[in-house]
Amino acid sequence: MNTTRTAGQNGIKAKIKTKLRKRKFIILQKYLRGFYLSFALILFVTLLGVGGFMLVEGYNFVEAFYMTVITLSTVGYTEVKPLTDTGRIFTSFLIIANLGTFAYAISNLTSYIIDGNLKRMVMEYSLQNNIDKLKGHVILCGFGRYGAEVVKHFKLHKVPFVVIEASAAVVAKIQERGDLLYLHGDATHDEVLEMAGIRQAKSLITTLPDDAENVYVSLSARQMNPVLRIISRALSQKSEAKLKLAGANEVITLEEMGGFFMATLIGKPDLVTFFRILSNETSASVSLEEIGFEHLPNDNSPLTIKQLNIRENSGASVIGLKNLAGEYIVNPPPDTVLKQGMQLFVLGNHDQILKFQELWTKAKQQ
Repeated sequence: MNTTRTAGQNGIKAKIKTKLRKRKFIILQKYLRGFYLSFALILFVTLLGVGGFMLVEGYNFVEAFYMTVITLSTVGYTEVKPLTDTGRIFTSFLIIANLGTFAYAISNLTSYIIDGNLKRMVMEYSLQNNIDKLKGHVILCGFGRYGAEVVKHFKLHKVPFVVIEASAAVVAKIQERGDLLYLHGDATHDEVLEMAGIRQAKSLITTLPDDAENVYVSLSARQMNPVLRIISRALSQKSEAKLKLAGANEVITLEEMGGFFMATLIGKPDLVTFFRILSNETSASVSLEEIGFEHLPNDNSPLTIKQLNIRENSGASVIGLKNLAGEYIVNPPPDTVLKQGMQLFVLGNHDQILKFQELWTKAKQQ
């Protein structure tokens, strides 16, 4: 059983490595396509010359190859044998064909260096290489106003992520920043999601300005990664049901969220400020963290919140819990038995949170 499972895992890893190599090959192919064509044309003219001299002048292969090389390179060495009138005509057309081929090859080389294609290829290859190293990251589709705000929070909390943006103008702004992993492409295309590491990603956020595009991204992402957490922006409340049907776990309607936020600022302004502090939106040291339980002790040794002694050992406090039924419990009882799939919400400063995480890791290992 274990051997079969291991073989299956190795097979999956091999497929992923193959796809990663294919992505990088696509990048090189995109920029080197002109070189491939130039090489093919030079090879064609060379073979044409060798075949022509063998047919027209009766040369053997070595003689025909030598004549073709000195003709194409225009070095002006003496012919192997005196050329017939037909041979001279053939040689003239061969030289003309070579001039066009040589000019095309030089043009490709010049544009490759002077126009910055070499720099772009190296940069894009390096970006893809760094993206391929990501695991458990977030894919952000769209770098508009909302996408930029998401990036600000991700940078603050050091969340690994990659941005997918279709607009060349927006990509230019991202390049000016120089601190983001990004892909220039359409997030509705499966191959772009593949290049972003959709199968190794933990979550996906789509903030595209069209609900239809967000539906398409959610549908494609869900098919490619069934366990992916998908959060989508919605311009219209009518699109919420369609987005969830397409696979989105959460749908954010901007009008609803904005109206709620503004109304709360009127009635409870200090409460809004307090929640900003808890969610690390300010420079305050207070932190509210969500910590999941993925590996718990077995059923023969149940663990309760009280047994963790969180307050005494770390100074942090458990203020909430999400149980297996998806219900949120505020100030859960200390005798609550912790089980796989639950989520704890812990309040404390930065040092207390770190100490709690260390404590919790040790508790799970016992």
